Parts: sequence; structure tokens; C-alpha cells
Amino acid sequence: MTSPGVAGEAAIAVTRERGLPATRRFGADQAFALGLRLASLFVLGAVALLIFETWSGARPALHAYGLPFLGGTAWDPVAEKFGALPYIVGTLVTSAIALLLAVPFGVGAAVFLAEIAPPRPASVVSFMIELLASIPSIVYGLWGVFVLAPVLRSGLEPWLIHHLGFLPLFQGFPFGLGVLPAGLVLAVMVVPTVTSVSREILLALPDTLRGAALALGATRAEAIGVTLDAARPGILGAVILALGRALGETMAVTMVIGNSNRLSWSLLAPGATMASVIANEFTEAVGKMHLAALFEVALVLFGVTLLVNAVARLIVRAATGGRRDVAGAA
Repeated sequence: MTSPGVAGEAAIAVTRERGLPATRRFGADQAFALGLRLASLFVLGAVALLIFETWSGARPALHAYGLPFLGGTAWDPVAEKFGALPYIVGTLVTSAIALLLAVPFGVGAAVFLAEIAPPRPASVVSFMIELLASIPSIVYGLWGVFVLAPVLRSGLEPWLIHHLGFLPLFQGFPFGLGVLPAGLVLAVMVVPTVTSVSREILLALPDTLRGAALALGATRAEAIGVTLDAARPGILGAVILALGRALGETMAVTMVIGNSNRLSWSLLAPGATMASVIANEFTEAVGKMHLAALFEVALVLFGVTLLVNAVARLIVRAATGGRRDVAGAA
């Protein structure tokens, strides 16, 4: 019987004969680690450069308007009076509408596809849902203008005004283009993200979790509830991804929101988002302060995105207790 020391010496001898010294393997590992660090630094450098360039462009507006720019409602390029509050509110409201509609439908579809539907039809439906996520946003915008807007103008919005017109949210005229249509278009756009990511998280959970719940006497619905609780961090991550896309969506929202800089309580009134005002006015901004104000709007949008990602990390960490072995934990 060969002792462990003799076996180890024999393995080292074979390694040396094959030309694979331990120092060479160690050097390859170090090179791989260095490459990963450089890639990470490249991403951080790109983000830092983006922030610097945006801040440089917005510097005249930052010095001229300061923090009141965030609470101002005037937007007059001729008089050089600028305020971003209507666009900030429009961005947050349309994103909130999208999440309120997309999350229940997306998570429900994910649960059905992962837990209830037969595997083969579920894979086909999942492929179609993922295909929806790859459709360009301009196509969603055209659908919103030529299909959704007429339906809202002739059907849903008059009904809302007639039955819920006593609420400030549903007062006004049925334009068919406004904050509500923009939120609906965004909801359709982010549902595939919520559904596909949530389904993958549910499928990644071990079958023993479901089996254990059923063995303890749980019903099928209760077992699904157990898996949903285990997949909660991953589902939160899916929701945050959807929110990130809703906050930064440009063309589809620009085509259906009406593009008005007035601040209104009504969801039926035209509005604008930070991304839409940049898309509409950036190529036509000839004044220095006008261009700087648009850069400052972009800087605010960037800050909102960073804030959302930071809050998402905190939520996921709180939901997982800081563990990384939970499904979907970042």
C-alpha cells in the first residue's frame, strides 16, 4: 500500500515531466484574477467618465439654478428659465403605473409557467415572452399611438371620467395621449422582464423545497407560497430590473405621453419624462443654458437610476439577511 507522501511525490514528478510546474499554474491564476480586476475597473471607469462628462455639460445650469432647478416648474428656453419638477414627476408616475400593472401579471405568469403549466407548453410560452422583450421600443411606441391611444380615447378614458371623475387623478379630457397611456405602454414593455427572470428564479429552486412542503401536509397553493417566499429576493431583483428600464425608456414614452411641461394631478393629461424631454429638445437646443439644462436633467436621471439600484441592493440584502446562497441574491 502506497503512503500519501510517496503518492504526492509521484504526482509532483509526473507534473514536472509533463512541463506543468506549479509556478506556471499559479501565474495563470494570477493573470486571470488580474484580468477580472481590470474588467471591473474598466466598468467603473466608464461610469465615472459618463458622470464627469454629464456634469461638465450641466455645470453652467448647476451654477445658475442650483437646487431650485429640481423644484422648478417653468421651462422657457427663450427666457432661460428652467425647472425639472414636471419631468421628474412624470418619470416617477409613469414608472409607478408600469410596476403596479406589470408586477402582478408578470409574477403570476411566472408562477403558472414554473409551477403549474406542463413543461413543453411552458417552454414555448416562455420563449414567446422573452421574444417580446427583444422588440424595439419604437415598435411599442407605434402600437401605443395607433392601437392603444384610440381605444383609450373612445373607451377607457371616458369611462374613467364618468365614473371616477370626482378624483383629481381622472379629471380632464380624453386625449388618448398622456401619462396613463405612457404607463400602460411601459407596463407592456416590462412584463416580459418580470416574467422571464421570476420564472428562472422559481425553476432554480430545488425540488426538495416543494416536496418537503407537500410532505408536511401543505396544499399545492401553500407549497407554491413556500417557493415564492424562498424566491422573494430574486423576484425583487426582477422588479428592480423592470423599474430600471421603465425609468430610462425614451422613444416609446415620447410617442404617447403628449410631451407637455405642465404639472397636473390628472393621469389623463399630457406630460413628459426626463428621457422624453432630452429626446425632444437636445437636437434643437441652440442656447448654452438650454443645453446645460438638458445635461442637468440627464444628470438627475442618472442620479435617480443610481439611487434606485442602491435601494434595490439594500432591499435584497434585507430580504436575504446578507446571505449569497439564496435564490437570486446579489
